[in-house]
Amino acid sequence: MVQVVKDPIDVQLGSDAYVPNVDYLGEYARAAMEGETGALCIRVVGELEGRELNLRYCAKAHATNVLSFFSELPDSLGDVAICAPVVEAEAKTQSKSVADHYAHMVVHGVLHLRGFDHGEATQATLMEEREIEILGRFGIADPYESDV
Repeated sequence: MVQVVKDPIDVQLGSDAYVPNVDYLGEYARAAMEGETGALCIRVVGELEGRELNLRYCAKAHATNVLSFFSELPDSLGDVAICAPVVEAEAKTQSKSVADHYAHMVVHGVLHLRGFDHGEATQATLMEEREIEILGRFGIADPYESDV
């Protein structure tokens, strides 16, 4: 079952999971786009689809929280896939609200589409600073504050 939430940013629910802030996913993405234009699809997926995507595109046989896919099409920023069960489990493990963790994953995924990365310490610091600033606009706490 795919439910499409109408918005200039396409939000697809490809999972039966409850997404507590589904009406705001497009707003978080728009904030992370920071003036960038182009079509964007955010798809919330289940465990199986998340695992299949991660295996196909990253050669990893497990689901991950968020994947970003660049687009080669003109006027398209790309796609972001968020795995609901992974996000829910991480939120619980990290003692964060599920809604805030979804917001973080949307922002994180869109920043990847804009060229941000976290492969090296300097890049990771820049990306985390952007995430913290963008999430702060929505009253969402620093997602890295409780990390050990």
